[in-house]
Order: sequence, then structure tokens, then C-alpha cells
Amino acid sequence: MKIILLQDVKGTGKKGQIIEASDGHARNFLIPRKLGIEATKANLSELEHRQKAMENRRQQDLLNAQELAKTLGEKSITVPVKAGVNGKIFGSVTNKEIAQAFIAQYGQELDHKKIVMGEPIKSLGERQVEIKLHPQVSAKVLVKVVSAN
Repeated sequence: MKIILLQDVKGTGKKGQIIEASDGHARNFLIPRKLGIEATKANLSELEHRQKAMENRRQQDLLNAQELAKTLGEKSITVPVKAGVNGKIFGSVTNKEIAQAFIAQYGQELDHKKIVMGEPIKSLGERQVEIKLHPQVSAKVLVKVVSAN
């Protein structure tokens, strides 16, 4: 019996894959547990439609990430922090603080988990920080750490 898998099944296949399963395995295990459905014409066309929609969504996400990368490359983020006399800051600047400063300055949402810093910023000055917007797209942004005193 041909089955379309709705979820990954260890030892059987991945989600969206069409497999040939024995009648007993399909009727007693896969279908009752909602791990798969029978591969009828209607179900196959629905699967094809879902895959096309998912591919279109991936393409749109990639285009949006590329546009955002272009705009981010032109911007800089200023992060005010408390600093001592010799320019050493108290604590360090984290990716959360950079994301909050970006939202405050530009009014645009930026996920702090996408900001990649090799090590925390512990002194005043400028530094390039990478922002991973998409698995294939990343942007470099200039972060200016200034004294708020």
C-alpha cells in the first residue's frame, strides 16, 4: 500500500515522502497514529499543492532576507553604555542590547538570536557584527558603543 508520511518515522521515511508499506503496517500503525495517509489521487494532489506553497514561501523568505540585508548594510547601531574613565565599560554589550538599540533607533523588529558575535563587546568603539537573516543570507552591521555618562 502506498502511504504519504505526515511526520518523520524512524526507520520508515521522512515527512512528505511517499513510501510503499505493508498493508498491516499502514492500517495498524501509520494511519491510526496520524503518521501517514493513503496515497490517493486527492491526497497526492494536496501534497503537491502544499509542497509548491512551501517552496513559494521559502523563496519569498529568501527575497525578504536579501532586501533586509541591503538595508541593514547601510545602517549603524549606537549602543549607549556606562563606562569608566579609561573607556572600559561595566559588564559587556550583548546581542540582546544590540537588538533593543536597533528597535529603539529604527522601529524595526530584529531577533537577538540572529545576531552573531564572536565574543562580547567590553570596550567603547566601533565593531562589525554579523546578523544571520536566513541560512543563505547574512548582513554586517556597524555597532558603535558610546559612553552614556
